Amino acid sequence: MNKENHKSKTFVFFGIAGSGKGTQIELLEKFLKNSNPSLDITLAYPGSEFRKLTSSGSYTGELVKEKLEGGFLQPDFITISLFSKILTENLSKDNILIADGYPRTIGQSQALESAMDFYSRSNISIIYIKLSKEEASKRMKLRGRSDDTDIGIAQRFDEYVNNILPAMNYFKDKEGYEIYTVNGEQSVEDVHKELISKLEI
Repeated sequence: MNKENHKSKTFVFFGIAGSGKGTQIELLEKFLKNSNPSLDITLAYPGSEFRKLTSSGSYTGELVKEKLEGGFLQPDFITISLFSKILTENLSKDNILIADGYPRTIGQSQALESAMDFYSRSNISIIYIKLSKEEASKRMKLRGRSDDTDIGIAQRFDEYVNNILPAMNYFKDKEGYEIYTVNGEQSVEDVHKELISKLEI
């Protein structure tokens, strides 16, 4: 892929908590910027918007916080609205879009597909950082976040299997979408190398 073709690319990241999605997104951003410093990149991460809500003191924020601490997914109507807000305020014709933590349900996948149609974006790269349940659990406990309790972690695994993986598989064999599976058990550097190699960028 030449530098010009980087423009208007879309990357959608999937991976269980602890898989290192955030780190790999940062490394991908650096890689793309190094190859073309003029690139404009939009990071669509509803998680940061949810955290703003939880600290807002609003009634919605309180309910969001309860779900977050219990390891439950947030309802589609809020998640889709936050993701849509990021796109409508930041997306331009030529910039790169990187989606982190979205979609997480089939409903959100359908909303993403609708958005990509609206913005006339095709050739969507879906990156799945695959990690075993055991390794993910170990990494989550090491992070020491307040919602990384045994109950919270167990609930997150259930949500992951029941909702997030089906959300990713929604795009399987869909025209314009390609799923790339990367081994998340490797070192950070090796995960990045495999990701870049598979994306051929």
